[in-house]
Amino acid sequence: MMPVPDPHPDVFDTGWPLRVADIDRDGRLRFDGATRHIQDVGQDHLRQLGFEDTHPAWIVRRTMIDIVRPIEFPDILRLRRWCSGTSTRWCEMRVRIDGRKGGLVESEAFWICFSRETQGPGRISDDFLAGLQRTTDVDRLRWKAYLKAGTREDAVEIRKYPVRVTDIDLFDHMNNSVYWSVVEDYLESAPELLKEPLRVTIEHDSAVALGDDLDAAAAGYEQVVIGNFEATGPRFDVHLLGMGPEGHVNSLFPDTAAVRETTRLVVGVADSPKPPPERVSLTFEALNANRALWFL
Repeated sequence: MMPVPDPHPDVFDTGWPLRVADIDRDGRLRFDGATRHIQDVGQDHLRQLGFEDTHPAWIVRRTMIDIVRPIEFPDILRLRRWCSGTSTRWCEMRVRIDGRKGGLVESEAFWICFSRETQGPGRISDDFLAGLQRTTDVDRLRWKAYLKAGTREDAVEIRKYPVRVTDIDLFDHMNNSVYWSVVEDYLESAPELLKEPLRVTIEHDSAVALGDDLDAAAAGYEQVVIGNFEATGPRFDVHLLGMGPEGHVNSLFPDTAAVRETTRLVVGVADSPKPPPERVSLTFEALNANRALWFL
């Protein structure tokens, strides 16, 4: 990770106490707690830069966290945040969290500027970009996945994690920090991993919404679809469709949540009004990525 350019006038520098809600039974700052600190310092940094109103919505594509030395309660945290790479629609942001007692957590996240008007990546304004670029010379940042998705066949263990109402954020998707609770759940059974510096990376291939089964096949099917797309983006040659008597196409039935999905290409359908009740379907977003739509 890019080292902190300290001292530097454009590194956002703040701090607050480590709270009880973010520690485990031994007093260690948990991964999900660290992620909430990363989100909170990001919001404060955006406000300090003066762009909270014009660029309020950001979606994280990847977060990498290094537990270099565990931070333990009680402690006072120093948080520093700065940009390590930019493009016109996304950026990478570094956050370093230091505890006064020597604990250290490093992180880097790939953030996409989100446009609520287009429901897709939005352009970062020139004046905002100019401010971000004061701490980096990387101005043509490209997305490159660090991880390769596994399969059910590869899995050592499969668990179900129900999505709760309190896990959902303002985008109607599961908040980034909730994913890290799964990491903590695993660490409970493998505490030896915390005896040395530990790096964990999470990449978000598709969003999880309320009512979704995290073990659903939709996410895996979506990756298969994406893997067969052109490098320039989603595109099918021809999509053959029928239509049900009530107007449904694929498994997109009127007045269901699947019809309102605007960011995913594949969605799980759990409330089909006709058998089978549970399905996996391409969304309207996928239908719009066709050169031709033919109704039979």
